[in-house]
Amino acid sequence: MERFSLLLLDAWREVCRHIEIGESVARVAPILVRRLPVDLVLVRRIDFQRGSLETVATGVCGEQVALKPRSECPEDLLDEIRHWAERGQVIRLTAGQVREQLRGVLPDGLEGDVLCGPLNTEEGPAGVLILLARPPQAFRAEHEELLAALLEPFTVALENDRRVRELTRLREALEADNRSLLSRLGRHDIVDSVVGAETGLRPVMEKIELVARSDAPVLVFGETGSGKEVVARAIHTRSRRADKPFLRVNCGAIPPELVDSELFGHEKGSFTGATNIRKGWFERADGGTLFLDECGELPLAAQVRLLRILQDGTFERVGGERQLTVDVRIVAATHRDLQSLVAAGRFREDLWYRIVVFPIRLPPLRDRKEDIPALAAHFALRAANRLGTLPLVPSPEDIRLLLAYPWPGNVRELAAVIERAAILGDGKHLDVAQALGGVTLPVLSLASGTRPDDGRSDRAPEMSTLDAAMQKCSTSTRTRYAPACASSVWTGGAFGANDPDPHRFGSPRPISNVDLLFLASLFRHEVPAWRQQTTLKSLTEVSD
Repeated sequence: MERFSLLLLDAWREVCRHIEIGESVARVAPILVRRLPVDLVLVRRIDFQRGSLETVATGVCGEQVALKPRSECPEDLLDEIRHWAERGQVIRLTAGQVREQLRGVLPDGLEGDVLCGPLNTEEGPAGVLILLARPPQAFRAEHEELLAALLEPFTVALENDRRVRELTRLREALEADNRSLLSRLGRHDIVDSVVGAETGLRPVMEKIELVARSDAPVLVFGETGSGKEVVARAIHTRSRRADKPFLRVNCGAIPPELVDSELFGHEKGSFTGATNIRKGWFERADGGTLFLDECGELPLAAQVRLLRILQDGTFERVGGERQLTVDVRIVAATHRDLQSLVAAGRFREDLWYRIVVFPIRLPPLRDRKEDIPALAAHFALRAANRLGTLPLVPSPEDIRLLLAYPWPGNVRELAAVIERAAILGDGKHLDVAQALGGVTLPVLSLASGTRPDDGRSDRAPEMSTLDAAMQKCSTSTRTRYAPACASSVWTGGAFGANDPDPHRFGSPRPISNVDLLFLASLFRHEVPAWRQQTTLKSLTEVSD
């Protein structure tokens, strides 16, 4: 009796330890051999709707046997099986007995003694447990009692398996809905279609059409806000993966200590706070396209794992030992010079060669100004939809102002300016002039690192203005900004060789965009209010 209790305890332990019934049965089968002359353990699920019994788990203790997994049953036979199962009767048949009473329950091809019992849940009969003993082994009457005791743990295992299957189905449906929603939100957030595909972006679109047909990794180069995600999405929608998920990850926005967990997922208990298994971005994008924005910001450790996925599509979750395989198309993007990062040891050279299989360079908006009218019209309609007003259309004067602006923030800045213009115009018209803040080209040319050029070679008036303005500044301000006036960027661009004393403000040094904005203001160019606000904190930190 004690050995009988220990066997049941071990069976319950294995059933509770494993979620999948296949794993549970495979682990319980060797335990049953201690008390039973068993060669094969089968669990079959009864499907009354489809009219069949299906083998869902097999535990082999002896010679392997090939069995048909599904048995079709007519309606009258299913009724007989239901009545037998509801009675909870355990059946024992010897090898030579006629098995008419188990017709439809046993799969074809079983030879030997059979013990069979029903697995009944609260909803009714759910399956059957079958034990097989091949000659010369045979079951005895005492084994029927043991099988009856085993029905409960196997019923729990079968019910747990059903619930897990249902939860998995619901989770997959939810993830599919989420992917669809994320895709729609992402597409709406930038551009529904590629505006400029027939004009300024025609060379880019030609490359997109070429590479979309393959699964080759793509690396998109372009300044911040130039529309790299639009290019990545265009590649995805033209590929064989168009009906699969398109997910975007901003690598620069993930804290370094969380990069592995975010990209590759983690197992339960792998670190403090990991209370559940979590799929990473690669698993969630399986079958589709993963857009790695700002890939140059990835830590070196994450670059190693990314290289492995690019090589063979395999990885492990953080804290996991099981190797996972995914089929994901990688489109990476960066605004940085990755070759310089490779030379500096901050980006792996082998990863560089893996992701630069097909490079696409996206021109900044200032180099494709022919697209500005169409983009402005597109963003004006979107702004009107958000404000709930009638459609807004840029006027010829609006277009003139937009074309005169150099757009250091590219398409993203244009979208913001148009929306600001719609708000300033109270939804009745676009106030582009006020949205741009009255900015003229010289100020923003300086901010973008290029020198204004009005065709004059004599810079004496500007130098005089600068001298006078600098004298009015506080000591700390002059200390910070005076050397910038003599930097190679400034003197070579604004004054050049015409400056009679290029070192009178101090030694040359590199200057930042904040320096340039400050120096531009000394020249009495108008700096827009919205740019002043963003740099006010930096400027006040260095003043008295």
